[in-house]
Amino acid sequence: MVLVGIGYFSNNLLFQRFLGGINPLAVGFFIVVLGFVLLAFLLSKDWFSIYKKGSLKGLLYASGLAAIFGSIAILVDFTARVYPADINIQFPESLVYYPAIGFFVEILFQVLPLTVILVILTSLSKKISFNKIMWASIFVASLPEPVFQVTSLFSGQSLLWFAVFELARIFLVILSQLTFFRRYDFVTMYWFRIVYYIFWHILWGNLRLVLLF
Repeated sequence: MVLVGIGYFSNNLLFQRFLGGINPLAVGFFIVVLGFVLLAFLLSKDWFSIYKKGSLKGLLYASGLAAIFGSIAILVDFTARVYPADINIQFPESLVYYPAIGFFVEILFQVLPLTVILVILTSLSKKISFNKIMWASIFVASLPEPVFQVTSLFSGQSLLWFAVFELARIFLVILSQLTFFRRYDFVTMYWFRIVYYIFWHILWGNLRLVLLF
């Protein structure tokens, strides 16, 4: 909420790309409450953890893999030049925008669908092992964000290979995140996104305008 407030009062149009005309302070409050409820529920079921002591190894693994995914996107951008010039929020507003939006996305596109799918499958399937239900839920919950981001690319305006690449790339990013959520905790999952954003959106987001445009 603090980052949302800083971003909104410094530029009240900063979050318009993601939220449209909806007030980001209202959205931020709603998502914080929703996130608290969902994470508390998952914690009460002992399905996931918010933070585990001694998760440094997970943070290191998450940082490395996120850097790899970010580097792949940068390599494709540099060689094929298929991303538009205005794909990123520019520095210094990016330092506020991406951590805030990252949290919004984690709750709406990962934690919420994962919780709903787990509740449905565990209530319907008593004979299937919980481990299988968990990984099936993680797989399905990895789909909403890439589908949301990539649907417009299949409209015929973009190259087909690029649309397929983006769908696969974003899906693997989210699948990796949810795997870290399961293996470690929410903090590690969120940290994965922050490192990925640092490489792809914040550092490269400014450098690409100099090199490519």
